[in-house]
Amino acid sequence: MDNKVAILIDGAYLVKRYKTLYGDFPAPEEMARKIVAASLQAVRHSNKKNGKTVNHKSIYRIIFYDCIPLTKRIQNPVSKKGINLENTESAIFRNELHNALRKQRKVALRLGRLDGGKEWVIKPDVTKNLLNNRISIADLTESDVRLEVKQKGVDMMIGTDIAALALKERVDQMILVAGDSDFVPAAKLARREGVDFVLDPMWNHINPDLYEHIDGLTSGWKRPNKTQEQN
Repeated sequence: MDNKVAILIDGAYLVKRYKTLYGDFPAPEEMARKIVAASLQAVRHSNKKNGKTVNHKSIYRIIFYDCIPLTKRIQNPVSKKGINLENTESAIFRNELHNALRKQRKVALRLGRLDGGKEWVIKPDVTKNLLNNRISIADLTESDVRLEVKQKGVDMMIGTDIAALALKERVDQMILVAGDSDFVPAAKLARREGVDFVLDPMWNHINPDLYEHIDGLTSGWKRPNKTQEQN
């Protein structure tokens, strides 16, 4: 087995977590460079002991998993305003980020699809205010609701790639940027095949029972303050 490492990134998780930690996004090209730089830094951190590098590894691939943005036209249920999702700031940023990542060396994209786009939900903090009678339905604004969408195919692609990389002995270490437990079955397989499996939750807290399924934690992203870290 080559002394190589693969970095697998749940793109939706990374984008959401970045927003929580650091606020506004830089330009897509800069964001792509930050993702690559953080991936390389995570490799360095995960292979150090007592401040010294104990394993020198080369990058096999940085794999970014995400979904193509929706392009349909919808209507906000509060304001009744028509919205072309293809022209939203979020969709434009995501498409440009994908294009920028394609130009980065050693980066591969795996794109699933978004399912839904028909149901609207009231945001949790607004729901709490409604239930506590701080506001009424008549007080809702268009920004108090969001479109409910779900990723399709991304978790399966991540799991399949983890299994393939392990069984084909392409790498001896994997670093997964994610925050939930969906990866556990694939991680178990990889570890049984001798792969060093490291999780990068970007300074988010993880459930204690996840520790038994990984070989360590790391992050190539700048450590936030305590308030940000717990969001």
